[in-house]
Amino acid sequence: MSEMREATFLILTALADQPRHGYGIIQEVTVLSDGRVALLPGTLYAALDRLQAQGMVELDHEEVVDGRLRRYYRLCTDGRAELAGQAARLRHLASSAESRLRSLRPNPA
Repeated sequence: MSEMREATFLILTALADQPRHGYGIIQEVTVLSDGRVALLPGTLYAALDRLQAQGMVELDHEEVVDGRLRRYYRLCTDGRAELAGQAARLRHLASSAESRLRSLRPNPA
């Protein structure tokens, strides 16, 4: 499994619990990242196109709100598996870092 970009990880995470439309994904990514990642619409839709082509997300449904089309996306089975694998990879890395930090002895004064 190769490393996934943080923005991609956050997009998949935003879709893990429910389908969302583009602006909803942007808002959820901002919340998930504590404001560190602010996706621009062009970046999001390019990522969604790529993730659709990879079979990780798919169009859930469309609706018209205030005369504008909203497309809702959902995570596919492959997307769930990839997200779970990436979460496990990151958890392992964090655990290794924490373990090494705990084993450090204080520097002598």
